[in-house]
Amino acid sequence: MPVGVIGAGLMGTAITRRLLDARHEVVAFDVDEAKRAAIRDVGARVAESVHKLAAECDIVVLAVFNTEQVEQVVEGPGSILGAIPPHPADRIAICTSTCDPERLAALASRVAQSGLHLLEVPISGTSRQLAEGNGVGLIGGDAAVAQRAASVLDAICPRRTHVGPVGHGSRAKLAVNLILGLNRAAIAEGLVFAEQLGLDREAFLEVARGSAAYSQVMDVKGRLFAKREYRQPQSRVDQSLKDFTLMLEQARAHGQQLPFASVYVRMLQDCMEHGEGEWDNAAIGEAIARQRAS
Repeated sequence: MPVGVIGAGLMGTAITRRLLDARHEVVAFDVDEAKRAAIRDVGARVAESVHKLAAECDIVVLAVFNTEQVEQVVEGPGSILGAIPPHPADRIAICTSTCDPERLAALASRVAQSGLHLLEVPISGTSRQLAEGNGVGLIGGDAAVAQRAASVLDAICPRRTHVGPVGHGSRAKLAVNLILGLNRAAIAEGLVFAEQLGLDREAFLEVARGSAAYSQVMDVKGRLFAKREYRQPQSRVDQSLKDFTLMLEQARAHGQQLPFASVYVRMLQDCMEHGEGEWDNAAIGEAIARQRAS
């Protein structure tokens, strides 16, 4: 059976490439016509709709933007659920999007009654890291279902860990992304500061790489920070803002303040206001540079 991929953005394209490289047939769909054309050029067969894709794929990978889109694709009009026959063999939907944990767990409970098993596998890493086989899958859901989908998961994320039931994958991903985002912000602010002091950005980045301040983010995003190249994103500003907004909502629900995350959100909002939403999230450095002393 072919594997379905819904969503042909940065992550969806990287997932499709990895599945094709592992010799899976891929049927893809995206609401955007240009993205459908692009994913066809990658080698996927493009479906006319979510419903038609789900009718021929026992395993469907979701790489859409947010929780609302996951819910719509899974159980809305023309959805995956609508394509499942009255007496189905079990189907698996693998959600790689970063979602609201409670809503995703509730969705998994609802659709299980119709023979659809929702497996949560948000990816830690950029689309480029995923394409290179370095993305880490954070699995939430039934371990037996994950085992049944092992050939697909092996292709997408050879490195993965099971963190608990559906919902825990998103919880772990949000906490990881919090650390990662603030790390990006610290590097960006350090480079802006160094430049204001008269140091060359690229030369200082190499100094930082060799110092106690080193982190993997310097390797993944260092060139983008140093050269201020953001137009070919690995992970976008608007995606980061979506994730950090969700972090703050989850923190408030649990009575916790996230002071650094709140500042980071303000910097991302500044990027959005300056038309940088589709740039790489390394553009946080531009928002920091705009914070001039009065």
